[in-house]
Amino acid sequence: MALAAFGFMSLTSYAQVVEDFKTSSTTQTGKEYPMVNSEGRVRVQVAAPEAHFVQIDIGAVKYDLVKDENGVWTGESAPQDEGFHYYQLNIDGASVPDPGSLYYYGASRWGSGIEIPAHDQDFYALKNVPHGQVREIYYFSETNKTMRHCFVYTPPGYDTDLSKRYPVLYLQHGGGENEYGWPSQGRTGLIMDNLIDEGKALPFIIVMDNGSWTMERPRQRPAQGESWPPRNWAEGFMNTLIKDIIPMTDKSFRTIADGKHRAMAGLSMGGMQTKAITLANPDVFSYVGIFSGGSITVEDVQNTPGFRDNNKLVFVSFGSRELENRRPGFGGDPREETEKLKESGLNAHFYVSPDTAHEWQSWRRSLYQFAPLLFKD
Repeated sequence: MALAAFGFMSLTSYAQVVEDFKTSSTTQTGKEYPMVNSEGRVRVQVAAPEAHFVQIDIGAVKYDLVKDENGVWTGESAPQDEGFHYYQLNIDGASVPDPGSLYYYGASRWGSGIEIPAHDQDFYALKNVPHGQVREIYYFSETNKTMRHCFVYTPPGYDTDLSKRYPVLYLQHGGGENEYGWPSQGRTGLIMDNLIDEGKALPFIIVMDNGSWTMERPRQRPAQGESWPPRNWAEGFMNTLIKDIIPMTDKSFRTIADGKHRAMAGLSMGGMQTKAITLANPDVFSYVGIFSGGSITVEDVQNTPGFRDNNKLVFVSFGSRELENRRPGFGGDPREETEKLKESGLNAHFYVSPDTAHEWQSWRRSLYQFAPLLFKD
């Protein structure tokens, strides 16, 4: 087994690899690599004749590639979870995108992504059903004195019956991502089109904006008892959402512009934002979804006048591997806290995505479970 740079070992050197690789759906048109096999291994190939070592970096693990006589490097990863994953190549210590893959924004950069076929991928497949539109919107933010950019999903039939008005879900991405995450990696439009066509979800508008925030992180880990992110960390985006995004949406689209027909949800950082913002504005949102971003406690509700009266749903979800290896900073046991909410009389739901971790397949499934619960009261 060859020793890779920086002390990483090639984990596939002695593994028996199933040779049924196929070009990935996230490979650029006209390219053969990257490829995926039935085990979920990712195989990449890149021409770098002058390089001394090349690796694929996926899932926080680096795997060695092997160079042939023409200077072409080829190799594969260990099996990956079903769904979408960011990855990059490491060429002589430089992290670069794979020139064969489509590019996605994640880990605070544009880079490579790979789709591992999932057993349940039918719910976000492109089908011959009525389709809505994902619209690209530019608008001016008075709060930030700058132009901003978002995506808005309008359901099938939006442009046909001009008398109909719709509820709205404000759907947020995770840390290191931006407004492209949900419409691209998350497959939001296809998930909703399929749910609506099957009669499982009501049609509604979805706004996907950029909730990224900038604040200098502490140079060291927070001391015991201190928390990260710091107090009031979500106020910047909250002001933008309340003062700019929601008014822009209500002005530009045929919305039902009241709190009873408004939901907010997000993944990871976006879930943490959702918790902070909906608790601070219980009259603005009636439906709350937190995907891999902590949970709402009975104490949170008790300390938030108006939340219990106005809220119609608290939905909390995690990947099963996240619950097995819980991240610090997300509070107590989310399953227990959600069950206590339910016992207290709130409409609370807890969902576990099987065999996935802190990754997009968990969040696609979460949206698929969350959307049918919205706006039916």
